Amino acid sequence: MSLIGNVIWIIFGGLVAFLGYLWGGLILCCTIVGIPWGLQAIKIGIATLAPFGKTVRPNGGSIPGLSCLLNLIWLIFAGLWIAVAHLVFGVLLCITIIGIPFGIQHFKLMRLSLAPFGYDLM
Repeated sequence: MSLIGNVIWIIFGGLVAFLGYLWGGLILCCTIVGIPWGLQAIKIGIATLAPFGKTVRPNGGSIPGLSCLLNLIWLIFAGLWIAVAHLVFGVLLCITIIGIPFGIQHFKLMRLSLAPFGYDLM
């Protein structure tokens, strides 16, 4: 079932979202200061490519204070806007019965986009 969901997801916007995250991540990685956030944008992009069958989990390998600071900077400059976009698409998709599984995936990605440091989509 996850394969079918992921194929439909990619056809109807997942690929475009992935390319947007990838492009943004690569632009951030061009600067030395932006590399940590660029890598997180690429990570979210890969998660956006095939979200069905995965859950957001703490990765456990991060330094809590540093992750909190990096997440705060991410939230101020990008995370809030990305999360709002996922929230809007999730609500719009959940209005229709057939779109509910896709709306749930947007809510999952919204959680990851709010605080990407210290969490992975596995």
